[in-house]
Amino acid sequence: MHRGQIWLYNADPTVGDEISKIRPCVIVSNDDLGILRLKVVVPITGWNEVFVQIPWMIQIEPTQENNLSKSSAVDTFQVRSVSQQRLIKQVGTVSDEIIKEITNALAMVLNINC
Repeated sequence: MHRGQIWLYNADPTVGDEISKIRPCVIVSNDDLGILRLKVVVPITGWNEVFVQIPWMIQIEPTQENNLSKSSAVDTFQVRSVSQQRLIKQVGTVSDEIIKEITNALAMVLNINC
């Protein structure tokens, strides 16, 4: 399990407005922190044109590398740490360009100056 990989994960049980069900996510945690059985992930959801105005939603189009079936959005506002037991199966990877966009969006969401 490495940064930039897309995995299916089981987000349930959830509370309130947390994103739910089995869905793809991108691993964003640092690979050098491999001693923990946790990964920091950002969930992927279906793309909606209203997301164009939302800076923490990163659009990602289907490719052979990511194996997504439709235009999607990485929701960096829903960043979370999850047990590796929630990660079901790797489905693909994202490009270095998408990882940079995700990193920048996370910096904005978390108010971190990079």
